[in-house]
Amino acid sequence: MTESTERVTNTFRTLADPIRRYVLGYLAEQETQVRFDPLTARVAAWHTDSDPNAVDDATFTEMRTTLYHVHLPKLAEAGYIAWDRDTNTIRRGPNFDEIGSLLRLMADHEDKLPAGWP
Repeated sequence: MTESTERVTNTFRTLADPIRRYVLGYLAEQETQVRFDPLTARVAAWHTDSDPNAVDDATFTEMRTTLYHVHLPKLAEAGYIAWDRDTNTIRRGPNFDEIGSLLRLMADHEDKLPAGWP
């Protein structure tokens, strides 16, 4: 497999999970870094189709755990986010621009995407 084909495959593998797409979609809307807990609340709300202020404690805790141990490490490894665990902040990573146009395309055509796409 050529390097470019492998990179595309890895990109789609990373974006296959809706939670990771929610994270990236949220970061695409932000101009600066975000704190972990507000990001968690927003992603949990999108995932449960509810208001961020209405996310119950159990859902918030579950999302916080899965973001911390699964999704943020994968996004950081791909370079799509930069995650500072000391300050609990997340910002766009060095490879974010590689997927920026794809995220904009999805946002611009949200009404044509299958259910579950942010």
